[in-house]
Amino acid sequence: MATFNEFGLTEPVIRSINNMGFEEATPIQERAIPIGINGRDLIGQAHTGTGKTAAFGIPMVELLDLDQEQIQGIVITPTRELAIQVAEELNKIGQFKGIRTLPIYGGQDILRQIRALKNRPHIIVGTPGRLMDHMRRKTVRLNQVKMVVLDEADEMLNMGFVEDIETILTEVPGERQTLLFSATMPGPIQTLARRFMRNPEVIRIEGRQVTVANTEQSYIEVEERQKFDVFCRLLDIQAPDRSIVFGRTKRRVDELFEALTKRGYSAEALHGDLPQSKRDLVMRRFKEGTIEVLVATDVAARGLDISDVTHIFNFDIPQDAEGYVHRIGRTGRAGKTGVAITFVTPREIHHLRIIENMTKGKIARKPIPTIKEAIEGQQRLAVDKLLLAVENGGTGNYKGLAEGLLEENDAITLLAAALKVLTKESDRTPVILTEERPLRRKQGKIESAGQRGRGYNRGGSGKKGGERGSGFKGKSRFGSRSY
Repeated sequence: MATFNEFGLTEPVIRSINNMGFEEATPIQERAIPIGINGRDLIGQAHTGTGKTAAFGIPMVELLDLDQEQIQGIVITPTRELAIQVAEELNKIGQFKGIRTLPIYGGQDILRQIRALKNRPHIIVGTPGRLMDHMRRKTVRLNQVKMVVLDEADEMLNMGFVEDIETILTEVPGERQTLLFSATMPGPIQTLARRFMRNPEVIRIEGRQVTVANTEQSYIEVEERQKFDVFCRLLDIQAPDRSIVFGRTKRRVDELFEALTKRGYSAEALHGDLPQSKRDLVMRRFKEGTIEVLVATDVAARGLDISDVTHIFNFDIPQDAEGYVHRIGRTGRAGKTGVAITFVTPREIHHLRIIENMTKGKIARKPIPTIKEAIEGQQRLAVDKLLLAVENGGTGNYKGLAEGLLEENDAITLLAAALKVLTKESDRTPVILTEERPLRRKQGKIESAGQRGRGYNRGGSGKKGGERGSGFKGKSRFGSRSY
């Protein structure tokens, strides 16, 4: 692995990188940074969690002119969350050089963004719809842009944003540097690259090596009506510190969140219909560890950079192999091991085989856990809590009370009672979830039963863009839309 000192970076950028705790470059960074610094166009095929933001962010900060207080770089992302996270990292990379980055996205007051734009940021990170809103209002001008980054290009294709991207790129000077990052390279993305890029260098980082190598993958064959009880048993047995459970639709996510809360689990929901303030609160609580389970749709979770996720649960099997790799790429990061468990109904087993074949990996079959195993898991957790309290000390104030109790009770009975109090009882509160139809395969693609002739809809909203907000209003050149 190369170190960042080998790229010939200027002192302020090196200082920022050291301040961020980076030591060695990831494979995508090692190959992309020299190409980016040399001003070449680049196509990087790599999944979430490989270090893509620094791969394009370091060259962008390095090459932009601090004294030119105009927008010189734009990064286009599919989701609000990714725009916020990319902007945060670019501000860290540019902190000592003085390069300023501003995120703009739907769901936030546009007037607030217009006020922030008056501070003359050097880089804009935005979702396509809101970026076009600003272009229409002439509050964002792209005539001085030197570098454009398209991040998660395949996801923007899935969400119906390719025409918007084409419109945006036609407003950027032709003499620019373009960097495109995508987990997969479907035909429309290749066409976009041919039209708007100049002899790009192509880098491929194998997703199988960088996203699933540290993740223990398994599946459980289970009937749809049994899924939730089985899921609760798994939570009780494995007691994950921080987990994400994926549902296929927003309705499924809401119902799962309500059901988990009803049974006493600490959970929150994340999907495209939530107001931005609520989404920000959910993500903050999840990052802080005050909630154990984040229930999310694919689109809402895309681009989330959370390093300590221990478990991924696919409550509903993903639509395709790319979706599977994106989901489980949320765990097993930074050299840590992760666990990914997928629920598969009997009618969906063949879809699992398709995913296995495309990811070239074995997904082990696991039996349905029993209620007894769930109880034993909670008992082990209670023992761990007790031993941790002993290890941490600070029990002096309780010793007198303990001695008094031991005078009237034998030690084994007393300890057993303490473990009983600490053990979470299995909650059998009845829960009914709306049944999701099993996936079916048609014309080489996996789709949910009932979908016809329009690919898949990750958000389940019935719109072309999956989880676009309800304010989407058409495709005029700079027409009003909210995202």
